[in-house]
Amino acid sequence: MVERSSMDLQKFYPESLQIIKIDDSPQQIKITLKSRKHSHECPKCKQEMPMYHATYMRSVQDLPIFQKNVKLQIKAYNYYCTNKNCEVVSFAENYGGFIGKSERMTDRLENFIRTLALETNCEGGAAICKELGIRTSGDTIIRILRKLVDIPVVQCSDTIGVDDFAYKKGQTYCTVICDGETRKPIEVLDGRDGVALKEWLRQNKQVKKVTRDRAGAYAKAISEALPGAMQIADRFHLHQNLLTAVKNALNSEIPNEIMIPNKMPEFANDAPLETKTEEMTAKDKKN
Repeated sequence: MVERSSMDLQKFYPESLQIIKIDDSPQQIKITLKSRKHSHECPKCKQEMPMYHATYMRSVQDLPIFQKNVKLQIKAYNYYCTNKNCEVVSFAENYGGFIGKSERMTDRLENFIRTLALETNCEGGAAICKELGIRTSGDTIIRILRKLVDIPVVQCSDTIGVDDFAYKKGQTYCTVICDGETRKPIEVLDGRDGVALKEWLRQNKQVKKVTRDRAGAYAKAISEALPGAMQIADRFHLHQNLLTAVKNALNSEIPNEIMIPNKMPEFANDAPLETKTEEMTAKDKKN
């Protein structure tokens, strides 16, 4: 008779997190964990705060098990900082060394993906991860690799240009920001709904002029983030506006159908071409 054995998954997770439930499905293993800590150090003043005021569920991806995607559901705490001299009012629980702040993957999973991408490439690494049960993409791997280098913050002038472009037409769109003086791109933002643009503008208050297309989302984001900034329609879209106005004007003045006679006026066959032209001109003047 084969002896059954089991493995304690708890030892693979920090002591501050306790496994309370494991759900196994054909494609995914969901592990629910609960924080054991009831106090936390404030990230600003470094004082221990024993007063938590709320809980929240944090969803994080971990290393796969037997080619199954592993999803961690962590019930964590938010804490108040009671230090009156501290700028922080409240803060979320942090698991340094296991999960980074605001990260959607554990540190060990990011390290594995980073090593795989450095030995292959981003798209190839993403394909291998898919076979192993890791949900990621080439763009996500690029963002993970960018953490290895210190990317300098690009300072832009007071004039910028904003437009959208497609990674995949009809599906994935982004926003590109160019410096109005150097004519070089300085930032690429996710989406084209204006949310990321608004946040970027709030961090770049020196911007006074924004050249944009006719997208209403960009106009709204600029008005909310920088109400005093001048919004300028670029040359291409001015031409589009002009062509649209001309087209509408012609459509309103010219009928949809124009009658063209089937037969041309009859002339003497032996008359020269100059005579025919003069007769047609005289007839037109008479009419």
